[in-house]
Amino acid sequence: MQEQPEPAFAPGLTAQVELTVTDADTAQAVGSGDVPVLGTPRVLALAEAATVAATAVEMPPGSTTVGTRVELEHLAPTVVGRTVRAQALLATVDGRRLSFEVTVSDGDQTVARGRVDRIMVDRQRFVERAGHAS
Repeated sequence: MQEQPEPAFAPGLTAQVELTVTDADTAQAVGSGDVPVLGTPRVLALAEAATVAATAVEMPPGSTTVGTRVELEHLAPTVVGRTVRAQALLATVDGRRLSFEVTVSDGDQTVARGRVDRIMVDRQRFVERAGHAS
């Protein structure tokens, strides 16, 4: 019987990233609305950046992760000049599939929360296959 390799990641990994909101991050600027507050696409990008940071240290050589599914509730507005913090917690690992719980906060206020699923892939193979998809 062949032994299965140890998973690259274990539940419990965490990371956080911060963003000080600028005019370029607003819903007006990113095309997701017409108000001068942090746009939902930027909230999502920040949450995804936290998931990438959580796996960066232990990523096997030649591998990367790509997003496959997102659930995100954007709960509160954030004005220009405020700093928001996204935190990702690796909640479950199923082979190459990683599921993160994410929260974005502005001080004590929760700005957004949800889940981001990623899958570990061979970076070179993924890029080559993507180039042939057209």
